[in-house]
Amino acid sequence: MAAIATAFKTKMPPPEVEYPTSDGKPMGETDLHRSVMVETIEALKMHYAGQQVYVSGNILLYYRPGNKRRHVSPDVLVARGLEPHDRDSYLLWEEGRAPNVVIEVTSRSTRDEDLEDKLEIYRDEIGVAEYFLFDPRSEYLDPALQGYRLSRGRFVPIKSVDGRLASAELKLQLQSDAGRLRFFDPARQRWLPTPQEARLEALAALEQKDAALEQKHAALEQAEAARRQAEVEVERLRQELAALRGQG
Repeated sequence: MAAIATAFKTKMPPPEVEYPTSDGKPMGETDLHRSVMVETIEALKMHYAGQQVYVSGNILLYYRPGNKRRHVSPDVLVARGLEPHDRDSYLLWEEGRAPNVVIEVTSRSTRDEDLEDKLEIYRDEIGVAEYFLFDPRSEYLDPALQGYRLSRGRFVPIKSVDGRLASAELKLQLQSDAGRLRFFDPARQRWLPTPQEARLEALAALEQKDAALEQKHAALEQAEAARRQAEVEVERLRQELAALRGQG
């Protein structure tokens, strides 16, 4: 059963409090980590396009009103029931709900924080329904993909089935694939395309559409040529008939 995202009814902070939009830390430790983050965010955005689902990442999430130091910056977050518009930061008390899912792309410098400090914050302070950690290099986590589901105030490990972790919140299955994080949609029995795959699919669809238009244009030209040929034949027969009448 899917956990219910925590709803908050917290007194609003004083209006003069300004919350920074950056903590000065890099988006990813390496190109690989950054690529995994971006691909994951874009893949989920495409999947939930047109729905009331907010997908983001590397955004400061503040969880205590008035305290600018109480924040985390999830690599990837998904919040169902929220407008998918751009935000400068995620103020938990203003949004009124915690993210349903948080994904951290673990590296050498973030492993301990992801497994200890952030895990406790997501569980105890924010109430994230599902928390996933992914080590694209398989160097710091064993297994490289791990998941937890919030149950009665505790994070319970999500068991792997055939190498996949089922997310009740996303209604997708997560799998590590050659250093990439992939999502399988069991309802449609297909993998969510990566941004590159989506572009290639769109290009292939466009080329197919162009080919169909060219084929239709060629058929129209062929039909027009046949019509002109028929008109020529009709005119020839008319002239032949007129000549025969003249001879009579």
